[in-house]
Amino acid sequence: MTALRGTSLGPFRERQFRLLFFGRTISMLGSAMAPVALAFAILNTLHGSPTDIGIVLAARQVAVILLLLLGGVWGDRLQRNHVMVASNAVSGASQAVAGVLLLASHAQLWELAALAALNGASSAFFFPASTGVIPQTVPQALLQQANAALRLGLNGTNIAGAAVGGIIVAATNPGVAILVDAASYGAAAVALVSMRLPAGLRVLGSSVLHELREGWRDFWSRSWLWGIVLQFGVLAAAESGAVNVLGPSVAKRELGGAAAWGFVLTAQTLGLVLSGLVLLRWRPRRLLLVATFAAFGIALPPLALAGPLSFPAVLGCAFAGGICMEIFGVMWATAMQQEIPPEKLSRLSSYDALGSWALVPLGLIAAGPVAAAIGTRTTFIGAAAVVVGSTALVLISRDVRTLERR
Repeated sequence: MTALRGTSLGPFRERQFRLLFFGRTISMLGSAMAPVALAFAILNTLHGSPTDIGIVLAARQVAVILLLLLGGVWGDRLQRNHVMVASNAVSGASQAVAGVLLLASHAQLWELAALAALNGASSAFFFPASTGVIPQTVPQALLQQANAALRLGLNGTNIAGAAVGGIIVAATNPGVAILVDAASYGAAAVALVSMRLPAGLRVLGSSVLHELREGWRDFWSRSWLWGIVLQFGVLAAAESGAVNVLGPSVAKRELGGAAAWGFVLTAQTLGLVLSGLVLLRWRPRRLLLVATFAAFGIALPPLALAGPLSFPAVLGCAFAGGICMEIFGVMWATAMQQEIPPEKLSRLSSYDALGSWALVPLGLIAAGPVAAAIGTRTTFIGAAAVVVGSTALVLISRDVRTLERR
């Protein structure tokens, strides 16, 4: 076993990691079906509009943002796999109710929005716990391979789940796909509750508010941590707003329509998957420096769409952008797990996620009006400039340039 632990399959030699991988991957497979099913449930069953879809999705995201820091605290206070099991139970119940309402043709928009908010609230507890639990399942030498494997599972299920969800919706009813998602949460909970982890990493005795303040002090004391979180928050808002909001209209006008845009997104996902496979073995020494240089490549998709370039060139840039995103993600997760004490990892992961996601809704809202004011091409170029500029500023930090794998 010792010899095998240095290989790309090393993490799967650990029982706790196998259970974690199965639990996370099976629930993500169901979750990848849900957006397709939900969109067509609103459009076809409820005869709603794209604005109605946005309302339901926003309800979920707002709940995540509001409760994420609290989820980080409880991810450090309690046994993390138990937090994940409870989260899956609530998420599964919310999806089961939504599925039954849709099958019975009794669903209303406010009910779907309320259930989406409940699902988001439970997810706010799942993410910090699932991030903090990884170092408890593998030796430190296998953290990068573990992160790469988990992200491979996520990216693979995003491809398969969306396709399977579309088939189920077309063949049956959106409610059936939602119920399959609910069942996936149940299967995941069975795997996660079987994990055997230490009883607790910290002793209860302080208030939640105190632990939030303590988490903020720990977060702010690491310049490399808050610097990259700030960088990625700005980067994600600019890139996702430009590409996700303006990209489909460019594809419709210049690249051949919806099918072409689907190929662009698939190319990006294939880049994520290929990069994940490489990272099962490639172990660069300077984690944050490699992550930061990779982040420069996230500017490629908006630059390709600014022209736009030819369709093959856009596909190539999307593929390269996916490779760069995955390198950044795996290196970043590994650096956090190496440098942050285990008893604080869930809390600091929640601050990381909040900072990284908080500006994304603003980017999505602003992209359209900005493009109307200054032009689509200029907006894409501006988004790419924000990606490059914010990433370059991070290199000022000596820790970012020098932090090494231990």
